Amino acid sequence: MTLAPSDWPETDRKRFWSVQQAALPGNPAAKGKGGAVSTALNGFGARVGEEALRQGGSAVDAVMSAALAQIVLGGGAVISFFGILALIHYDAESGEITSLNAGWNTVLAEDDALSIPGKLNPAGDGIANMILGGEPSGRTAMVGGFMRGLEAAHRRFGKLPFARLFDAAIELAEDGFIVSAGLARYIDVRKTELARLPETRSVFLKQDGKPYIEGDHFRQPALAETLRRVADEGADYMYTGNWAARCVEAIQRDGGKMTLEDLAAYQPVWSPPATIERDGYLLAFPGEPCEGSINLIESLNLAEAAGIKQLGHWSCSSEGMVRLAKCCSAMGGMRYDSEEEQQRAFPGLNMSHAARVTREHARELWSRLEDQAPIRFIPKSTHSDVVVAVDADGNMAALCHSINCLIWGQTAIMVDGVSIGDPAAYMQSMVAATPRGTQLPNPMEVGLILKDGQPDIAWSSMGVGLHYQATQSLLNIIDFGMTLEEAADAPRLLLPISPDGRQRELILRVVDGEFPEEVLAGSGLEFKALPPAEARFAQGLWVAVRRDPESHELTAISPSYTNGQATAIP
Repeated sequence: MTLAPSDWPETDRKRFWSVQQAALPGNPAAKGKGGAVSTALNGFGARVGEEALRQGGSAVDAVMSAALAQIVLGGGAVISFFGILALIHYDAESGEITSLNAGWNTVLAEDDALSIPGKLNPAGDGIANMILGGEPSGRTAMVGGFMRGLEAAHRRFGKLPFARLFDAAIELAEDGFIVSAGLARYIDVRKTELARLPETRSVFLKQDGKPYIEGDHFRQPALAETLRRVADEGADYMYTGNWAARCVEAIQRDGGKMTLEDLAAYQPVWSPPATIERDGYLLAFPGEPCEGSINLIESLNLAEAAGIKQLGHWSCSSEGMVRLAKCCSAMGGMRYDSEEEQQRAFPGLNMSHAARVTREHARELWSRLEDQAPIRFIPKSTHSDVVVAVDADGNMAALCHSINCLIWGQTAIMVDGVSIGDPAAYMQSMVAATPRGTQLPNPMEVGLILKDGQPDIAWSSMGVGLHYQATQSLLNIIDFGMTLEEAADAPRLLLPISPDGRQRELILRVVDGEFPEEVLAGSGLEFKALPPAEARFAQGLWVAVRRDPESHELTAISPSYTNGQATAIP
C-alpha cells in the first residue's frame, strides 16, 4: 500500500491539484465520521493526510504525512525538513493530553549571539518589504527539530509503517508538479538569494539561468533521495548520518559555528500541557518550552479582564474592537523580547511565565493598558503551515511547523534539497538568553478544547498574525458560542502595522467588507482595509476539527483566504 497520489482515484487528484493551484479556491467545511484533516495552506497535503486515515493510520500519521507533502509543495520556502514543530495530542483510549516541542536548538559554539548578523524591517507591509539586505551568514542557522519531532511522535502514536508517511512527499519531489502563483512569487522575491549558492541555484533556476515561474514543471530529485534515506534509516540520517555532515559543512562554509555535536545532541521535548479553565471549557496548549502557549493564555485572560464578552462581539462593538486590539498587541510582540525589554515596557510588573498565566497578572496588566494606545506589534516572521486531524477512534492531533524565517532566509542554503533558513537573524536577544545547545522557546500556538471534560476541538494557528487569529478564534468559540463554520467566517483583526517601526499607535488592518463602517469609525483608530487576495501576509490562519461527543460526527474547517482545505471521510 502507498500514500502516493499516483494511487488515488483520478477525480481526487484533479480536485486537490485544483485546490493547490488556486489562490482562493473556496474552503467549505467538511463533515464525516471516518476521520478528518484540515490544512491552512497546501491543500493537496490534506488529501495525503486523508489517505493515511483511510489506510488505518492514526491522527499523528495523518498530520505528519500531510506536513511532509506540504514542505515539498512549498519548495522549502516557509516550512522545512530542518525547521521546527509543535504538536499537541489527545489519546482517546487513555484520555491523556501530551505535547511535543521540536523547536530550534541553539549552537554550542555561538558565544556572542548578539553579534549574529541580520534584522527585519519593523515597518514592513507585505513579504517583499519585510526583507532587509546585508551579508548572509551561516551563524544565523540553528538546529531544526522537525524530523526528530516527526519520528518521536510516530514512535509514540503512529500506526502506519514509518516509511509509508514519506510516500507522497517522495513522489511529489521526484515527479514534480506545476509551479503555483504563490510559489512563483516566493521565488521571484528571493531570486537573487536563490542564485547565490550552486546547490540552491540548481533547484530554483532552470538551465537557462532563469527562475521557475508560474506554470513551469518543478522537480526536486535531490530532495526525493534525501527523503528516501530518512524513510529507510530514520531521522538519524539527518542528525548523525551523511546529511548531517553535509549540513554542517555548508553552514560552516558561510561562517557558521554549528558542528556535528550540535546535530547529534538534538532531542525534542515531551511535556505536560499548559491549561486554562474558562466557563466549562478546558483549553490545553503545548507545555514548556512553548512560549506561544504563555502568550495565548495571557491574551485570553486579558480579554476576560477587559470585559470583551460583555461588550458584545468586536464586529458589532467599537469599544470591544479597541479592547481586543490592546489584548492581542500586549503580548503578541513579546515572543522574542528579553527580560530587560519586557521590564522597560511594563516596569515593576512580574513578567515571569508563572506570573503571566494568572488572572491576577492579567488584571494588573489590563489596568495599565486600558488608558493606553495599543502596544506595538512587530511582525517577527512566523511563516509556517498547520495540519489538524482526528481519526475514527477519536484521537486528535494538532500540528504547526515552520522554517521560522522569511522565505528560505537571506542565506538560502540548501543541503541535498533541504532548506536551512536563517531564524537567528532576528532572534539575537532570545538566542543570547537561551543556554547554548538547548531548545529556544517555541512561539507556536496550537491546542485542544475540552467541553465539560469531553474532547471537543483540535486546532492550530499560523502566519504572521497567528497570535491575533488564535485569540479571536478561541474567543469566538468560548465566549460567543460560535460553531466552527461561524468562527472561521467571523470578521477579524489582522496583524497591524507600525509604519515607521517606532513605539506609536498602530494602524489596524482588516479584510475589506468584513466590518461595518460604523464600527470601524466608532473605534477612533486608523484602519487599512485589504482586499481578500492581499490579506495573505497580514493574517493569521486558524484550522480546526470538531468531534461531536454524542454523534461522533466530525466537522473540519480551513481559512477562507488560502489554498488550504478541509476534508473528511464519511
